[in-house]
Amino acid sequence: MSKKLLIRDLTLRDGQQSLFATRMTQDQIDRVLPDYKNANFYAMEVWGGAVPDSIMRYLGENPWTRLNKIHESVGYVSKLTALSRGRNLFGYTPYTNSIIEGFCKTSINKGLSVMRIFDALNDINNIQSTIKYVKKYGGIADCAVCYTIDPQYTICDRVKGFFKGKYLPKAVFTDQYFLRKAQEMERLGADMITIKDMSGLIPPMRVSKLVRLFKKNLSVPVDFHTHCTPGYGLAAVLCAIMSGADIVDTNIWYFAGGSAGVALELIYIFTQKLGIYMGVDMQAVAKINEKLFEIRKELKEYDAYESFPKPFNPLTDTLPPEVEKLFDKAIKAVKEGKEKILLEICHQIEDYFNFPKPDTKVKDAEVPGGMYSNMVAQLKALGSEEILDEAMKLIPQVRMDAGLPPLVTPTSQIVGAQAVNAAVSLKAGKDMYSNTSNQFMSLVKGDYGKTPIPIQPEFRKKICGFTNERPFDTSNYKLQDNVKLTEYGNVKLAENYEEELLLELFPSVAKGFLKKQKKQKWESVNKLKKTRKEKRVEKQPQTIITGEKTNSPMPGKVLDVVVKAGDRVKKGDPVIILESMKMENTITAESEGNINTIFVTEGDFLASGQAIIETV
Repeated sequence: MSKKLLIRDLTLRDGQQSLFATRMTQDQIDRVLPDYKNANFYAMEVWGGAVPDSIMRYLGENPWTRLNKIHESVGYVSKLTALSRGRNLFGYTPYTNSIIEGFCKTSINKGLSVMRIFDALNDINNIQSTIKYVKKYGGIADCAVCYTIDPQYTICDRVKGFFKGKYLPKAVFTDQYFLRKAQEMERLGADMITIKDMSGLIPPMRVSKLVRLFKKNLSVPVDFHTHCTPGYGLAAVLCAIMSGADIVDTNIWYFAGGSAGVALELIYIFTQKLGIYMGVDMQAVAKINEKLFEIRKELKEYDAYESFPKPFNPLTDTLPPEVEKLFDKAIKAVKEGKEKILLEICHQIEDYFNFPKPDTKVKDAEVPGGMYSNMVAQLKALGSEEILDEAMKLIPQVRMDAGLPPLVTPTSQIVGAQAVNAAVSLKAGKDMYSNTSNQFMSLVKGDYGKTPIPIQPEFRKKICGFTNERPFDTSNYKLQDNVKLTEYGNVKLAENYEEELLLELFPSVAKGFLKKQKKQKWESVNKLKKTRKEKRVEKQPQTIITGEKTNSPMPGKVLDVVVKAGDRVKKGDPVIILESMKMENTITAESEGNINTIFVTEGDFLASGQAIIETV
């Protein structure tokens, strides 16, 4: 067992993303940085994930500024970490090598030390270029194997599948599967390997097996990452530590538990009892935590939970004897391999400190918490909450049809959204795949890479119109238009390479963000008053619809209107691109005819059932 354990703090990225919808402002970040400088974490995850998108979208802040400011304060004490989805970086589009290289170079120049690289399909081909460029510019390539589970089929399911001609495969995601992926990553140059359990679904004793297996067969450090949502988190991290993990991911007290990761303070108690040295200054952590308490109150509007964990400082607070003994019993349960007892003890510990209880729905459904909540929100927006159970039942079939992708961003959202679409279609008496998102089509087509099991050619033809796999050809990639803003002095929308990268990686968000930045700069230079004038909208006479309407099947934002008045369309022709629950959906005409009226424009937010076009 290792006597030294490294800690990667997730508070400022994964912690706030999991609990507070990534709403921490730069001011709130700045308040805790002086104490982080003294905390001496091995690494701090501060960027990537939803941070770049969210702080532009909701806070009007520049992602590069955030990374640079954190680096200036603590980047020479702790290694700064970001999360990246391989070829897709942050979006749903596979990017060219030139964009991936530019992103890696710029991120490292801005202060990034460690890039945690993963692929939603565990397709090693999708992470090769990022490993290459991270290492080329002096960064550390942290390659993550995404943990996922096989669909849980009963004997009855397999018998039914046999008679219907549908073969249900044996377990795919075995320990050897994960080890093979890790070994391939190491051969490509990975500097460390992370077992990434983004869903918190890995049972504690399986963590023990995987960590030991990795330590025996790999020569690079092994990190373990998980969440507490279904109730495995604390027990799983303890098992990882006692099985020899080199690094574990934790959050500071008030940003821990629930849908976030494990509290560092609880891990500190365990390491003290195990004689393991973390090297973290817990006094500095206590000072950070005091500020996080106030910041969490400021973030109340976005808080995923109503109650806070009980105040606790392991350096100054004495635990009741019966609670102290729980930590010893948990260690004993790990040594004896008694998983059920271990989980019960860890839940008692978390109950004492008032951390959120395990989410039994997520545990029973065996899907990521974010995927489940997205499905609930999507059905609520559609006014169809009553078919949630049916949508959940369809997940295994949708996932199997699509090549059994791991349930991690973005494939978890793609599969979850498609299961909802399928349930809604079946309720309406239609084929379950009558409404498919562009991302689901891309997954089936082969844009995202190789799926764990092959997609059946006949299914690909049904969804895409052809049988053969067609991987994404980056030579056809078209750069975003970098227009001149004539109203703001003819400046370009993106004036430097950092802004060009934002435009490529987050086109729908960055356009508005950058335009606002240029407007503010122009007004400041020209000493104009920063006043917002309400645009007067004349009341329009109500349109009388006499033709056939095409309505939006779901709520969402109009990304593009691909037709114009006077166009002739056939039933099934594309009319608009609609973003709903982070998925792009091509909405097609419901009847043939000439377009008489278009009721929507780019940027409009539509309700489910709202009219889009009228054909006559």
